[in-house]
Amino acid sequence: MEKMLHVWHGWFFVLFLCCAALVFSNGVHWILFRILRKKKVEGTPKTLGWGLQRHLGAPARAIFLITCLFMVLPFAPNELKPYLGQNLRQVLGMAFVVSLGWFAIGLVYVLETAFLRRYDITAEDNVRARQVHTQMVIFRRLAIAFIMLVTIGGVLWTFHDERLWKAGTGLLASAGIASLILATAAKSTASNFLAGLQIALTSPIRIDDVVVVQGEWGRIEEITSAYVVVKIWDQRRLIVPLSFFIENSFTNWTRKSADILGTAFLYVDYTVPVEALREQLLKVASTSPLWDKRVCGLQVTDVKERTIELRCLVSSRNASENFDLRCLVREKMIAFIRDNYPDSLPRVRVFSKPVQPESASGPDGPNGFLSSGEAHQDGSSESYGIMEKAASTGGRPGL
Repeated sequence: MEKMLHVWHGWFFVLFLCCAALVFSNGVHWILFRILRKKKVEGTPKTLGWGLQRHLGAPARAIFLITCLFMVLPFAPNELKPYLGQNLRQVLGMAFVVSLGWFAIGLVYVLETAFLRRYDITAEDNVRARQVHTQMVIFRRLAIAFIMLVTIGGVLWTFHDERLWKAGTGLLASAGIASLILATAAKSTASNFLAGLQIALTSPIRIDDVVVVQGEWGRIEEITSAYVVVKIWDQRRLIVPLSFFIENSFTNWTRKSADILGTAFLYVDYTVPVEALREQLLKVASTSPLWDKRVCGLQVTDVKERTIELRCLVSSRNASENFDLRCLVREKMIAFIRDNYPDSLPRVRVFSKPVQPESASGPDGPNGFLSSGEAHQDGSSESYGIMEKAASTGGRPGL
């Protein structure tokens, strides 16, 4: 009975210490991160604690809790140490290593956030910011992969068993053929990995770049370790392997800067006053906030059989604004021509050929023209239609 009470008191003491460790660790964690959260709310955007709670709160709590449990283990009853001591230490050791890896990954996110605060991707001229964001995304993924590899090695290191290390050594020694097979199977993965490094160093694409890939216009939304997500203008997503941007040609509208030139074509009659349209184009662009006041011009770029081609060239700060500006130019210019020069809209010209009559009231008709569908004396026929009537009378068709 006394022995059982002794064990019971030992269990109670260990249970009490475990509960105290839980309460103490959670209390310290709550106080520390409460202070950091308060500084974030009251401080400036450059507060040092920005992002610590989100990325480091949970792993810090786990590390502190496991450390407190390690401190409690020596106080376990002697009767229980043969059953719980080594096994529990092994489990806590593995959990501690995993928590350290978790904390290191969170620290990578914190450092990335602190570094990227100087580069605002929402700014108007954000070429440098987008380049840095893209590079940091790729380097962050590589760092996380390295930390995970080191964490797995740390977990294996906690097993102090020679048989495990011998088995691992034998596995590595006999993995020659297997490594060749895996290398062949993972060829696309390796190429995407190397393509990611090339993209990070050379920056052919960056986050928020405007690109045309396989005929689709969109923006680079996400760059992962294996593929790129392109957000198309109609809210679809185009998934493209990383290696595609290294091995194939594509169009990047924001490689050096976001500003861009755009064209709107008009097809009008030869009689249109080009100078009046040029002045109207400048007036339309000047009244729109979409124009960046760099380029605005109108030129005759082609002459076709029935119309002439006018190119309205305008500039904007980015591709989205330029698309809207081009649509506005088409709308306003067509309305201007319709309201002020309706005869300059595209038209089809018909030429009627007169026939010399033999007499005033000869076989060709009273006006000296062939009527529609009438025949010559030699049997041939010509059909001129109602436009012949208009040409002979000098009036409009039907008069």
